[in-house]
Amino acid sequence: MRRNDVAATAQDSRRCVPFDDLAAVILSRPPRLGPVRLVAVDGPSGAGKTVFADRLARRLNAPVLHTDDLLDGWADQFTFWARLEEQVLQPLRCGRIAEYQRYRWDRPGFGGEQVRIEPAGVVVMEGVSSARRVIRPELSLAVFVTAPPLLRWTRVLARDGTADIAFSAYLERWRAAEDRHFAADRTPQYAEVGVDGGADGSDEGYEQLWRRSPG
Repeated sequence: MRRNDVAATAQDSRRCVPFDDLAAVILSRPPRLGPVRLVAVDGPSGAGKTVFADRLARRLNAPVLHTDDLLDGWADQFTFWARLEEQVLQPLRCGRIAEYQRYRWDRPGFGGEQVRIEPAGVVVMEGVSSARRVIRPELSLAVFVTAPPLLRWTRVLARDGTADIAFSAYLERWRAAEDRHFAADRTPQYAEVGVDGGADGSDEGYEQLWRRSPG
């Protein structure tokens, strides 16, 4: 997705918004995933989704589900959803505790301790394609986080600790697939809240790019 495509979705509403205000909006809405208000924080890799999701979740005292934990390696970029649905979304929908093992990117394969997510009043789900079309009827809020391409590239390289040619090639393909997904799924156009993940933020507030009426 080109940067001007994202900017075109905005409605001249750039401003700093307290996380408390967004938390109040979420809590004012009824749950749509069974007893859970599910909040999706979507956007391209390196945009700042995890930081935003963690800060929002602290305001809500809510668990955070990182969809990257459910990917079975690089080739599972968008095809992980059936695993997410079976191990996490369906239990939460039924008011049960969700349990799963994280994918070990350092040692390919799922393993380690079980992750448990309670069917809390709010669950924040962050990751690429977390606001995809199939889950939208059950979302209480969808957020799209974006940032300049070069900044996103730099962040991913710093996070994953490698800049070798093989990794760069993987990352180029990954980003191209993200662009195709967001264009086809129209995620920025659907998301109610747009966030500038490249702006200086804090635990108190975030830089809002747009805010639309739900639905």
